[in-house]
Amino acid sequence: MTFAWLKRFTPQGLLGRAALILVLPFVLLQVIVLASFITRYFDDVTEQMVGSMAYDIGLVTGLARAAPELETAQEAIGGVGDALGFGVTLPADDRPAENLRRPLDFSGLSVIAWMNEFLDGIGAIALPDIREAIVWMETPHGDLKLSFDRRRVSASNPHQLVVIMLFFGIILTAIAYVYMRNQLRPITRLADAAQDFGKGRIVRYHPSGATEVRAAGRAFLEMRARIERQTQTRTMMLSGVSHDLRTPLTRLKLGLSMLEEEDAAPLRQDLDEMQHLLDAFLDFARSDSEDVIEEIDPADVVQRMVEARRAAGQAVEIGRIEGPEGELTLLRPLALRRSVDNLVGNALRYAERVRVSVITTPRSLRILVEDDGPGIPPDRREEATRPFTRLDPARNQDRGSGVGLGLAIVADVARTHGGELRLGDSAALGGLQAEVSFAR
Repeated sequence: MTFAWLKRFTPQGLLGRAALILVLPFVLLQVIVLASFITRYFDDVTEQMVGSMAYDIGLVTGLARAAPELETAQEAIGGVGDALGFGVTLPADDRPAENLRRPLDFSGLSVIAWMNEFLDGIGAIALPDIREAIVWMETPHGDLKLSFDRRRVSASNPHQLVVIMLFFGIILTAIAYVYMRNQLRPITRLADAAQDFGKGRIVRYHPSGATEVRAAGRAFLEMRARIERQTQTRTMMLSGVSHDLRTPLTRLKLGLSMLEEEDAAPLRQDLDEMQHLLDAFLDFARSDSEDVIEEIDPADVVQRMVEARRAAGQAVEIGRIEGPEGELTLLRPLALRRSVDNLVGNALRYAERVRVSVITTPRSLRILVEDDGPGIPPDRREEATRPFTRLDPARNQDRGSGVGLGLAIVADVARTHGGELRLGDSAALGGLQAEVSFAR
């Protein structure tokens, strides 16, 4: 048997689940105690008290029933009733048709049940409030009405134990909840630091809390430091490669300038392609450590980029702009411009018309770039986001050249911001739709 359906009613947060672990046993304990101990205890007490009262009621009723006449019966029970604390009325003509009690008077059920168990000839029993009880007994002279203090047949304040249990149970649960929240706070701080790091943000974090949480925090800091060192090493290595390669390329270009144009043209084209390949590779592998995260308006950035391309005569247009106007988002500005520029440039290489849309939600930023080109087959879309992958046979190689890093750069930028790049079909233009998302 599976209990998967319980997940719908289970809190998602760790604090909520911890609170449920604290509260649920407490509630179950209260129910078990009420159902077993308290109910049984008060039922036993009621039995003893009603049994003692039934003896007194039976004594007064017996005197009334044994008297030959009404006057004699009234004389016989008058003094005894007063001595036993009864209010006596004989005959009584106000007997109700059925037993009476308040709707929530659960102890009254036990009183009525034990009265009927111990006494014969009961006409009716009324328990109008917590202070008075009335019993009508059948006699040859009419109904005998006996009124007495309710506390003589019911335990006084039977709810006190329940109130005490609830009161101290709630106080202890609240104390445990506060303590548990303080214990879970280091876990929340660790989760926030990891989430920020996944979005490309380095925040200050110091391990605290229980031993296991401290160990996890130290492991996270060590992992973050290793990643940062790896990124710095990659940046330094690529800077050296860039410097070492650009110098001989420059000398080759100077040497080619001294040759005849017919002989130098093919070699100059090869050098240009090498230079383009080197720039694309460095652009892909470049670290974003110098790109400071700041609050920017993504819609404004994208609109200015589109206007710049339109001014250059390129067929790029703005599509949907959804979300609050002027909404600011924490992003790396250079990374955002680079990713959008690569998507637009890749679309213009294979299409006649390109449309850019910006959709801002409370949790994410989505930028859609659609075109009317040939698109990418669904089975090759994942391959297209890998570095140095070229799909020119399917995308019309004659429209331009590339080194297969455009979409890979966009995917890498999206991942560093806690997002992703998704490729699909454009419903509006019929070509490719590239959607890059950034976590907010």
